[in-house]
Amino acid sequence: MYDPTKTYAENYEKGPYGDYAIPIPYHNGGKPMHEFLGHPLYSRFGIPAGPLLNANYVSAAFAKGFDVVTYKTQRSIAFEANPFPNVLYVDTGGDLTLKKAAKPVLGRTTAPADPANISITNSFAMPSTGPIYWVPDFKKAQAAVGRGQLLIMSVVGTIKPGYTASEYYDDFATVTKIAVQAGARVVELNLSCPNVANEGVLCYTPSAVIEICKRAKAVAGPTPLMIKIGYYTPEQEELLEDIVLRVARYIDGICAINTISAPIVNERGEQALPGPNRLKSGVCGAGIKWAGLDMTRRLAAIRKKLNLKFKIVGVGGVMTPADYQEYLDAGADLVQSATGAMWNAELAIDIKAAVK
Repeated sequence: MYDPTKTYAENYEKGPYGDYAIPIPYHNGGKPMHEFLGHPLYSRFGIPAGPLLNANYVSAAFAKGFDVVTYKTQRSIAFEANPFPNVLYVDTGGDLTLKKAAKPVLGRTTAPADPANISITNSFAMPSTGPIYWVPDFKKAQAAVGRGQLLIMSVVGTIKPGYTASEYYDDFATVTKIAVQAGARVVELNLSCPNVANEGVLCYTPSAVIEICKRAKAVAGPTPLMIKIGYYTPEQEELLEDIVLRVARYIDGICAINTISAPIVNERGEQALPGPNRLKSGVCGAGIKWAGLDMTRRLAAIRKKLNLKFKIVGVGGVMTPADYQEYLDAGADLVQSATGAMWNAELAIDIKAAVK
């Protein structure tokens, strides 16, 4: 779907690539038998925020049978992408455990032989074309939504020069309002991206999470609101439970996880991605499935313990139909795949064939 040998701008303007560029749509049959936040669905599978850069990508994903997809995270202002390259294959040697992620991980320009073993680092910095461009494009993407399908809008606040914390939180509300006015049926607040040094990973700061959700919900009204969070260690279990309990009144769903962050180096042991603050970068794909499943199970346990109603979207390392089923068994209401879907346009079709 995304060509790592090309710049972000080239991918945005000319993609998607590979089998996603072939206009042979998959046709859902019968009636939608599933539901998510009030929307009927043919399947509980799709693509999270990240790979779907614009309406062309969204349309291609829906045409390939991915029924719940998320438009790439956007801002209230234009924001540049990190310098090229933005995507490298990484050799995780199996699960990218937290112990492994504390040490340098090798980044490569060549893919592993087995697509089911692909892990990548993606370092984009959540670029945005700005509302003047992404709003009309999002409306175009909405036109591609078929029966039994759902398009989610992902948004993030932006720290601007001189901003206070409160003004930063207000910016989440500003971009949420723009998304709702653009016709978003569900809005996801991205609180988990590890690739923006001046903003940091918000999901571990309770006061920030609560204020952002409170202000975003005030402008979202009846539009369902979700948050995307990162991995919480077992030592952070009380923190996770506290945040979930306090934020439950404002949100309708939690998406987990984004990535596992690690230092990415080349064969010489040097920083692989050019520029300041890019030694550490988020890793996704097969190597982080363990973390996504762990978070799904723990969120499901917290939901049951506290008698809450939020939906769980499981993300991380879904490369095969068996991976998808593992997430459902772990308690996910919905499952999404970024890396797996990027390298296998038939993944949703394979899942529909395997899971009846």
